[in-house]
Amino acid sequence: MKLPRRDVLRLAAAGALLPIAPGAASALDYPTKPVQIINQSAAGSGPDIIGRILAEQLTRRLGQQVLIIDRPGAGGLIAAQAAFAALPDGYTLYMPASSAVIILPQTHAHLPFDFHRDFVPIGMVGKQPMLITASPRLGVATLPELIALAKKEPGKILYAGNSTGSLPALTGVMLEQRAGIDMTFVPYPGVPAALTDLSGGRISVIIESLAALAGAIQGGTVKLLAVAADKRLPQFPEVATVAETLPGFEATGWFALVARAGTPDAVVQKVGGALDASLADPGLNQSFAKLGTLATPMSPADMQAFIAREEKNWTPVVRKAGLAAQ
Repeated sequence: MKLPRRDVLRLAAAGALLPIAPGAASALDYPTKPVQIINQSAAGSGPDIIGRILAEQLTRRLGQQVLIIDRPGAGGLIAAQAAFAALPDGYTLYMPASSAVIILPQTHAHLPFDFHRDFVPIGMVGKQPMLITASPRLGVATLPELIALAKKEPGKILYAGNSTGSLPALTGVMLEQRAGIDMTFVPYPGVPAALTDLSGGRISVIIESLAALAGAIQGGTVKLLAVAADKRLPQFPEVATVAETLPGFEATGWFALVARAGTPDAVVQKVGGALDASLADPGLNQSFAKLGTLATPMSPADMQAFIAREEKNWTPVVRKAGLAAQ
């Protein structure tokens, strides 16, 4: 039965007066204050630099200041715990590196959080291939030369690869395994400290991303030996990939953006839209490219599938390195 027009208008007016749930109202207004993004690396590291470039873009698109909060240490555990303790309101987001998502759960038993259960994906940010660099004092110019020297002097070459269990550190482990060499790993809280010791002659090799090593490479502090990507970087076409010496070798770090589970869907979608727009920005892509980073937009579903593949690829390396929690 068709209602009279006056009844339709009366019902519509009544509906308009219904209160909006507090959570829905806050999601519609979001953000009304600054937003924090927790990052697991030290200031000056690759993820920190990338995060600040992204934060500037998100600030423009969300209309509120977006800040990068560095929480380095324990292979990403400190940052993950801080993100896990955050309220699910979208004002504290988390930009984990691949090591926190893939490696941390394998190396630490009984974590109080589960990445897949306690965080919701917003989207992927970018990918960074690992670089193998050496001090000019070491006297090697290519990866084969480094491998030959390491075989000649087993255990004597000291290399930095961020903290134990990080992707740079495990890239070193993979290199030792695949090349049949023995080097000595020295953990550092960040690249600046490692560069200081390299300049002082205390270590000889650093494995990290271009974002963290660009200045050192340009300034001649370190010599770029090889890139652990599937193809040579356009910035360094003369530098071979690791796979050209060790076929199939690839080690790529990546960064994602996630929120605490329970964050309103409207907030996740709004941040996701701002993230996609930021990653499509030519200026951001140019800044990322200078740091050896490829902006990598992904839907939440694609991101989950990608992470599943990464877990499968790195699990054997962690186990062979003897880092898997018992």
